[in-house]
Amino acid sequence: MHVLTDSVAAEPLLAAFVSRSGRDDPYPVYRELLALPGLPRLGDGSLMITRFADCSAVLRSPDVGHSDDVGGARVPDWRDHPSLLLFGTSLLGLDPPAHTRLRRIVSGAFTPRRTAALRPAVTAVVHELLEKLSEASDFISAFAFPLPIAVIGELLGVPRADQPPFQRLARDWTHVLDVTTPRVLARADQAAVEIRSYLGDLADERRVRPRDDLMSALVADPGGLDPDEVVTMAALLFAAGFETATHLLGNGLVALLGHPDQLQRWRSAPDELAEPAVDELLRFDSPVQIARRKALRPLVIGDTEVAPGEKLTVCLGAANRDSARFTDPDRLDLARAEGGSLAFGAGIHYCLGAPLARLEGQVAFPALFRRYPRLALAGPGMRRVSLTLRGYQRLPVTTG
Repeated sequence: MHVLTDSVAAEPLLAAFVSRSGRDDPYPVYRELLALPGLPRLGDGSLMITRFADCSAVLRSPDVGHSDDVGGARVPDWRDHPSLLLFGTSLLGLDPPAHTRLRRIVSGAFTPRRTAALRPAVTAVVHELLEKLSEASDFISAFAFPLPIAVIGELLGVPRADQPPFQRLARDWTHVLDVTTPRVLARADQAAVEIRSYLGDLADERRVRPRDDLMSALVADPGGLDPDEVVTMAALLFAAGFETATHLLGNGLVALLGHPDQLQRWRSAPDELAEPAVDELLRFDSPVQIARRKALRPLVIGDTEVAPGEKLTVCLGAANRDSARFTDPDRLDLARAEGGSLAFGAGIHYCLGAPLARLEGQVAFPALFRRYPRLALAGPGMRRVSLTLRGYQRLPVTTG
């Protein structure tokens, strides 16, 4: 058994992984990390897991739980910060049995029927935003960001007139997934307070005047979410709903424009390829790149013995480019039929919003290229500086 057979080979790769250039394009580093035996150890002390089989097994293992770090934060007094507390007490930061209870309740409200019923609303928002895209130059702020905010707002029952502030609030809040400087924490805390206040008022209103929306279902569930849990759940759905979908749309657009043969392939069979194409875009450039976990009991990952308490960095982005799992993994193939990736995780923490993000991609991309067949990049985009989330802050485009 071993942890790392060649630390000399691993050290420069790990340095490259956390560098700015490595965050901008981690895939060359992933290829080399995947070839290493054992598990390299990152500077934060965590063991880095890259192979698909190992990542999948860890995410599904009952011997693995969430890290003590909240999101990407390593803040000893995290419970004193509303932004971190909101994450740490949500599904994102809980293990069974608390996670099991909350997941069961929200799964009952977040049904496939409710998601499927959102297709007309998603389609309407897509076409509304497409009409405005020609007047804008940034794909993220004009389309990729407001679309999921509007959709998750529709799902929860947030009126359209109240949705615009959530774009800024959600972005300020989720920055603490990677960065915990005093300035970022202050903005995130203020955003979390505003989000909690608004959603708390909305929950109170739905208790008195319920409607056919998710917030009404959450407050009425006989399983017993208390008021704080209702607000925390709704806030998490807002954050998770926009982060994954926004980055799917931005990363997917760049991938498609960079592979014109695959874009033409999708245009020639838009309905037939909608589902596999979106799944392949999620695999090829995953919005969520890493998940942080902790060993709860002794376990073996590959050939490595892991002691209880060891922190684990599960590298979803690397796993989705593992040649032991996917044929020619660095090639974009919109008709790929090799089973699912780990873009939405696996096991008990599999992303609840996965069907909704997929729906948004399946509707948005065909409509986008029908409306703007000469859509093109107008220059290099600005990536979000993040190890956890991979996406663009700005993506200049021209609509032709």
